[in-house]
Amino acid sequence: MTNSYSSSIPTGVTIMIACSITTVASYYIAARESERKVLLEKKKAYERELLIKEKTIAARDLTGEPHGQLISDLTIDRVYLWEIEDLKKIFSPSNVKNVMKNIPSSNNNPYFFPSLSESPSSIIDKDVAKATDYNKLITNHECVLGEIVRKPNQPTHTRAYVRAGPRRELHFDPVNVNAAIVTCGGLCPGLNNVVREIVNTLCSAYGISGKVWGIQGGFRGFWDFEHYRPVPLTPELVANIHHEGGTVLGSSRGGFDLEKILQFLISKKITCLFVIGGDGTHRGAFLAGIPKTIDNDVDYIDRSFGFESSVEAAQAAIRSAKTEAICNMPNGVGIVKLMGRSAGFIAAHATMASGDVDLCLVPEVPIVLKGEQGCLPHIMRRVKDQGYAVIVVAEGAGEDVLGVSAETDASGNKNLPPIGNFMKSQVEEFFKEHGNVATVKYIDPSYTVRSVPANASDSLYCMQLGQNAVHGAMAGFTGFSVGLCNNRMVFLPIPELVSTSPRSMNPHGRTWERILALTRQPNTVE
Repeated sequence: MTNSYSSSIPTGVTIMIACSITTVASYYIAARESERKVLLEKKKAYERELLIKEKTIAARDLTGEPHGQLISDLTIDRVYLWEIEDLKKIFSPSNVKNVMKNIPSSNNNPYFFPSLSESPSSIIDKDVAKATDYNKLITNHECVLGEIVRKPNQPTHTRAYVRAGPRRELHFDPVNVNAAIVTCGGLCPGLNNVVREIVNTLCSAYGISGKVWGIQGGFRGFWDFEHYRPVPLTPELVANIHHEGGTVLGSSRGGFDLEKILQFLISKKITCLFVIGGDGTHRGAFLAGIPKTIDNDVDYIDRSFGFESSVEAAQAAIRSAKTEAICNMPNGVGIVKLMGRSAGFIAAHATMASGDVDLCLVPEVPIVLKGEQGCLPHIMRRVKDQGYAVIVVAEGAGEDVLGVSAETDASGNKNLPPIGNFMKSQVEEFFKEHGNVATVKYIDPSYTVRSVPANASDSLYCMQLGQNAVHGAMAGFTGFSVGLCNNRMVFLPIPELVSTSPRSMNPHGRTWERILALTRQPNTVE
């Protein structure tokens, strides 16, 4: 049957089929050959480029030039240094050579058995001071650039900050130094760490002969001796305070009286004053400042100390809210209010760190309750999808719907509307309007997240802040604050620092984009 069918096909058709097959095969072979030639040319071009790069690198190695591609449209030709007021320009400096003196201190072990007849310090040889030269001494005009991200056609100038660290010569002779430390404003993880490191650096690294006074109760401690008494601080006294939250000195808002503070400084012959506080405190500081704010709203610095510890502490509250929302039926919703007066950094970073939050509300972003962009319909959708929802709200959010209070606290901060309770009632009413019942649990851990001890990251940061504050003060700098900028420790002039503080989170920035991607909430930013 096959033979008869094949013999019935005309010879012309057979020839046409054969020609077609030959044509297609020829085209395919030619295309593959052309593709092979193109790939071969690309390979040769890549090898030529690679050879040129290798020769360029070898030539630059000989001349000391850096590796990489030279970009002509990215240039910095002017650097404007934010200078720090220097007492050496006004008063005669001591010009004492700066060395790390390593003065030992007796740190009694609280876990040492008292039944032993001898203490550890008497069993072994006594420590002696062994001066050590610093591996790195900061020179004049050594700086850290303020704007490290560069774009084509960007202005060719940038600001720079004075790099923090020990200087070659001291303005103050350690023999004549008396110091004072004061903590102001609200609590923050790491306050005790900073106090401890300032005391240890003054007494051990610089070996001052005077006293370090701890001012109790904030600025009032300088003059209200009926309620507060200055405490002489020693390395032995502060040895273990870094394991505790809060501040051993106590803190308060307000109480700044310049004349009374100056009287105290003169009477105690204070040469170095260390003020630990936020932007409001810094507006009254006139020597060495350490920026402290739980809200992370001091401008220019990468972050404030204690911020990461607070974000970590907030995770427990968010997990509790999720558990409550899952287990309490029907339609469980957990709401957590976190600190954040004018900036939503804690709420935003706690939301991103958790990964369990369905709605994040911050002061920088308007709150829309209902409608297509409403947060309440979004919460209802999330409850229908997964059976529960978790909301994180910053304490300063909601002024656009609740109004701004005219009342202020002792620091001049305006009182905030009760956004947490407001959102609880709104969620309950919205579900009721749609014929449902919402079981809403409201958690307010605000003070617990700021009273915890510093975590490992913040402890390291506080150590650097305390040490560098002392380095700057002993070098004769004044009117400065120390902070981390572009992952480098720097000195910032206080007038510049407070001029743009408190800062806010950029609602058009990448942090808020990450929040939207994580929570899938409507974007109400215009």
